[in-house]
This record gives sequence, C-alpha cells and structure tokens, in this order.
Amino acid sequence: MTTGQTSGSPTPATPDCPSSEVTSGSRPPLMTRPLVLRFVSVVGASLSFFLLLSVVPAYAAERGGGGAAGLATGSLMLATVLGELVTPRLVNRFGYRLTLMAGLLLLGAPALVLTVSGNTAWVVAVCFVRGLGFALTIVAGGALTASLIPDQRRGEGLALVGLVSGVPSLVALPLGLWLAGHLGFGPVAAAGGLAALAAIPFVTGLPDRASKADPDEPMGVVGGLRTGALLRPVLVFAATATAAGIVVTFLPLAVPSASAGVVAAALFVQTAVSTVTRWLAGRHGDRGGNGRLVLPGLLLSAAGVLVIAPTANPVAVIAGTALFGAGFGITQNATLTLMYARASAVSYGTVSALWNLAYDGGMGVGAAGFGITAGLTGYPWAFALTALLMLTALAPAVRDLRVTASAAHPPATDGAPR
Repeated sequence: MTTGQTSGSPTPATPDCPSSEVTSGSRPPLMTRPLVLRFVSVVGASLSFFLLLSVVPAYAAERGGGGAAGLATGSLMLATVLGELVTPRLVNRFGYRLTLMAGLLLLGAPALVLTVSGNTAWVVAVCFVRGLGFALTIVAGGALTASLIPDQRRGEGLALVGLVSGVPSLVALPLGLWLAGHLGFGPVAAAGGLAALAAIPFVTGLPDRASKADPDEPMGVVGGLRTGALLRPVLVFAATATAAGIVVTFLPLAVPSASAGVVAAALFVQTAVSTVTRWLAGRHGDRGGNGRLVLPGLLLSAAGVLVIAPTANPVAVIAGTALFGAGFGITQNATLTLMYARASAVSYGTVSALWNLAYDGGMGVGAAGFGITAGLTGYPWAFALTALLMLTALAPAVRDLRVTASAAHPPATDGAPR
C-alpha cells in the first residue's frame, strides 16, 4: 500500500500524503474489467433497494395502516445494521464473491414474493431478509471495490463508485412510486427482485478475497472502534450523516406547504452538489491528502444546516442545502478513503462495515432525535441546535489532523528520527 502500512491494526501515526508514484506523474489505470463487472452488481443492488424503498411502506400501509409502514421500514433498517456488524466475519470466512452473491440473492428473491400476502408480519419478514441482503452487498461489495482500485487513485475511484451507485438511486426512488401507481405493487416488486438477481452471474468474474500473501490478521468491528485512526473519521462522518437523515426526513415538513416546489429543488440541489463535491474531493485528495479535507467538509456541512434554519425563507433553504451537500460529499469521500488507507486489505470488510454503520446509524439516530427536539423547539431552532451539535465532531477532526501532522514530521531524539 502506498501509505507504507502493512499492519492489520491501523496506526494512528500513518501520514496522509500522496504516494511517490502519484507525485512522479504515474497514474495507474482506474477502469479495469473487474471494476466494470463490479459496477454491474452496484447498479443491480441500488436499483433493487431503491425501487422498493418507498414502495414497500406504501404497500404495507395500504393493507395494514401507517403502523405497518413504519414496521416495514424499521425492520429493513434494523436488519441492515445487524447485517453490517456480522458481514466482515462472513467475508473473512467465505470471501468476497460468495458473500456478495448471497447478499444479492437475499435482496432480490424475497422481493419476488412480497405481494403474495399483505399481512403485516409477512411484509416485515420480507423486509428483514432484504435488509440482511442489502448489508451483505454494501459491506462485502464495498470491501471488494476498494481492493479493485489502485491505492494511488483510491479517492477518485471511490468517488466514481459513489456516482455509479448514486445515479440509479436517484432514478429508482421516484420511479418505483410512479410505477406502483400505474402498474401496481406486484410488477414493481418483481422488477426490484430481478434487478438484484440479474447481477449475480457478473459476480463470478470478480476476485474472491484479499491477497493470500497478506500476512496480517483481519480486524473485527470492535477492534476497529478501538483504533483511533479509524474511529476518528467514523465519528466525523456520523455527525454529517446524522444531519443528512434530518434534512431528508424533515425538510418537507419544516418548509411551509406553499413552498413544496422549494423542497423538491433543495433536495435535488443537495444531491447534485454532493455528487460533484464527492468527485472533486476524490481527485484532490489523491493529490493533496484526504486528511486535510475532513475538517472543511464538517464545517461546510454544519454551516449548511445552520443556513437552513430559517425554513420560511426559500433562498436560505436552497443555499443551506447546497452548502450542506458540498460538505457532505467531501466528508463522505475523504473519511472513507482515509479509513481504507489506514487498514490492511484483509480488514477492508471492517472498514466498509464501520463506515456504513456510521451512515445508517447516524441517519436513523438523527431523524429520531430531531423529531423529539423539533416538537419542543420548533423546526428553526432544531436545525440551529443540530448545527451546533455537529461541531462536537471538531474534536476528533482536529485530533486527526494533529496526529497526521506529527506522523509526517516526527520529533527527533539525538539527531535521529523517532
């Protein structure tokens, strides 16, 4: 690895700097046959998940009421989080291919039988199995993807993967609801299931696991949380993911109903800006160091949430979501790239799990906590308090900068480097 680190336990003192290969002008190719094959499974999983993300709660609500809709989504996300915790062990035991294929199977096959019954218990069970499958695909798939990207272009490669998965999600989420309204729930469920299942044959052409020559022992999720070099980026990203869950969930409720078009525009701007800045962060980080991007990303995100606070002002809402989107895109790519750079390839599954846990857990906790807070303070103050709470992540962000700087310029003892 270009970081010079080979230990399975990340070392906090690992500097974040461009490799000599990059600085010398040599750039290995990014698009390879395995990566293209991996993109097929990325698109398949994204289409399957997002086509049904809003459709299944609507199906559950139509047959069991609003409570059934909440149970369906809750079951899906609970299973996803539980699956993310155990997937690194499955990857270490069974390899990338088998774990990813199992994930696509569990994500796709239950969707084909979703509409067999409208019973709430049936729908919740289907969602739980699909949540486990989704966890396998994002954790095992994320680790596999990282192993396919050259170290010197890791940031740019991860940004490209984010684009490949993001575009299908943008299309599939509204498309699923539209199709359900025009064709019914059954055809949409079948399409969501087939999208994941059709990607399985392409997985057979992918590598199976990290290099067998790697002498390191894989690190578990608990070990990753005990390692500052991984925990610090996780905490910063969790803070921004918390705000992301709040913005997506509550902006439609916080903005006056007369400004419904403003909400649609704001959420589109957030997603578009986030996609662009994630790409730019990847390219810049590969050359100048990803560690330097984390703090600006956090500050931009917090500033964006604060600007959103006067929710009756359309200009503030759109400007705030643009700022937040910029910071979120930067933080997404910089934290994930840093974490992969600080771990051995055999621990990529753990890195993927930790980052996705921060994403899913942060969004869930943020939405739940904000709902309670807004009920007590109103939406404007709740957004302002959210921005303030995000700044608590300054501590790990600044600490990480200092550790990286001290690693790059260690103090000398008796004229010899330590």
